[in-house]
Amino acid sequence: MSWFAALRDTARTGLTLDRTLTDPKRAVRGAVAVALVLFPTLALGGPALATSAAMGAFIAGTATFQRSFRPRATLAVAAGIGLGTSTFLGYLAVGVNGGFPVLLAAWAFGAGLAWSIGPTAGVVAANTLAVMLIVVQLPVSALTALGHGLVCALGGAAQALVITLWPIGSWSAQREALADTYAELADYARRLRQDPTAHVDPAPFMTARHAAALTPWQDRHRPPELRGLRGIAERIRPTLAAIADPKVGAPAEGPERDRARAVLAAAAEAMDALARAVRTGDPLRLPRSAPALTLATPADGPQLQGAARRATRRLAGLLRKAADALERGDEDTISTPVVGAGGALHKPPLSRMLPVAARAVRRQLQPRSAIFQHAVRLTGVITVAYLLARLAGFEHGYWAPMTAAMVMRPDFAQTYSRGVARLAGTMVGVAVSTLVVQLADPGDQVLAALAVLCIGGAYLTLRTGYALMTACVSSYVVFLLGLQAGNPLVTAVERVGLTLLGGSVALLVYALFPTWQTARLGERLAEWLAAAGRYAAAVLDGYEHPGASRAAEVRSALLDSREARSELLQAMQRADAEPGRHSSGLPGVSRRQIDRARAAVGHLGRAAVLLEAHLPAAAADADPVPGTADFAEELRLGTALAAAALLTGGTVDFGPLREAQAALERRLADAPAGVQRDVVQAGTRLLLQALKDLERALRGGGTASGQREREDAR
Repeated sequence: MSWFAALRDTARTGLTLDRTLTDPKRAVRGAVAVALVLFPTLALGGPALATSAAMGAFIAGTATFQRSFRPRATLAVAAGIGLGTSTFLGYLAVGVNGGFPVLLAAWAFGAGLAWSIGPTAGVVAANTLAVMLIVVQLPVSALTALGHGLVCALGGAAQALVITLWPIGSWSAQREALADTYAELADYARRLRQDPTAHVDPAPFMTARHAAALTPWQDRHRPPELRGLRGIAERIRPTLAAIADPKVGAPAEGPERDRARAVLAAAAEAMDALARAVRTGDPLRLPRSAPALTLATPADGPQLQGAARRATRRLAGLLRKAADALERGDEDTISTPVVGAGGALHKPPLSRMLPVAARAVRRQLQPRSAIFQHAVRLTGVITVAYLLARLAGFEHGYWAPMTAAMVMRPDFAQTYSRGVARLAGTMVGVAVSTLVVQLADPGDQVLAALAVLCIGGAYLTLRTGYALMTACVSSYVVFLLGLQAGNPLVTAVERVGLTLLGGSVALLVYALFPTWQTARLGERLAEWLAAAGRYAAAVLDGYEHPGASRAAEVRSALLDSREARSELLQAMQRADAEPGRHSSGLPGVSRRQIDRARAAVGHLGRAAVLLEAHLPAAAADADPVPGTADFAEELRLGTALAAAALLTGGTVDFGPLREAQAALERRLADAPAGVQRDVVQAGTRLLLQALKDLERALRGGGTASGQREREDAR
């Protein structure tokens, strides 16, 4: 993509407005919390303290709207503490000659590294940087600095108090995540009716897992219907694939295929009903047209045979279990550990997350890390913008670095789209609010009321578009700072000019010191290949050593594979928006080959899913399949060596693995006939076919999908 096209597309994205609004009740609640802090502080402490308090309440409220499954009150308190600390240190630093730029640079570097903890931490850290720049204006005493810091933290405490006293949708995020999982399973079942080799979208499962990690308080108070259903969904996923796949499930054509389609349709309707019940909290109402709980043994018509019949019975049992969990709310039933779904997920309190966060930051302290490069870039931009504004003699020079802090993100697309939206939104917001101040000349109480109204609008439009939300925030800041002395018109001109300065510096520096996601695609592909190999190996190992003890290993490997795939897909999505032609990061491998190789690794993961569907839950359920553990070890080693060869420019060759599969075939020929043996035989052939596709993709020959259609995996 050319630079012109990339800039055009990112600008269009930044200026696009959706019709989606934040929950109005939550927006009003956030604005009320700001008002509860702003008006008393204005009356008792004056405009300066009121500015600190209102900024603290605003940013703490913003933190509660971020995508997080922690209690919102906890997020508000944590944000308030961070804001109070940054404000206190900032006020102390401005009293030392040259101290504030040094503190600003150090804080900016830390804010950049906060993205290694997660997006919520990164956004909140950038906001603390912006608040430091806004509220710190004149040197003050240490005691006054402490007062400003405490008042800023008080804003976060006020948000937490209002959230606690006025709960709105306390479990809505968890309900949405779990319901989305069942909705995706329903769509997956429908896609399998037409395409037996369709892939499931793992994103809802990953989100549901994050939502299921709860603090001890949440674990004691969560609704009964949120217990155990995620584990059932995890077991339904491979079972659906096993019914539809013609290699290990129903035949490709004939009466059994028709029966499999009917089973999948009924299961889809049942899971739609489950999703609705979870999302709304209403009683479960299964549709009459969905005989989902009697799928395995129809009264008449063709019946499924072999592995497909076994998978269908397992599906019927899982759907009955999910329906019983919702209808009875029996904790003893629905909290029973589910094989393959992992145990309870506990989220430690924020105080115990500090060592985890420190380790995450420490892992990013290397020059090739995208987070480290973002931190360095953010530090340079913030410092340069601040010094340029001071050298130019602007009274409100903080507006330039504040704009840069709010614009910059670790990738090109977000930085440039937010940059354009920030510039447009700020100019509109400053112009409108300044015009109001000039024409109406409102008093302090009216200015405070207008500020609260704007902050409610900002909360309401968080999902509408960054440009509109920025216009509301800019108006909020103008009304808030209007409480202090100054010419509004001169101040408005300064702010527009400084916004242009800060945004231009941010975009220019990113162009000169970019972090191209395209160059990281090879590394992400290699990580996914190794993780998918470990997952498939863990599943195969369970056939020779069946039992619940293997469930944790399979589960852990599956999660690693999902995370690696998600990181690759995110990198590819961001790379598509980048300008110019950049290397894939792999010697001699083009972007087109990366796409073909990704499809091949996806087929490898899907073959592992099919094998997982028939994995025995306990040793008593099936006899061990001899030879699978040895082949699993070869698969684990072979995919790890292939990933290393990808990174070093070596040749990807699965010759030894083909020999191991041939040896396994000979051992399976001597084993007693049965469903387990047939599933392993078909599954390992699919695995080898996927790896063969990967070899060809990286050598530039043909597409992986075309090869799969031409090859017979018998």
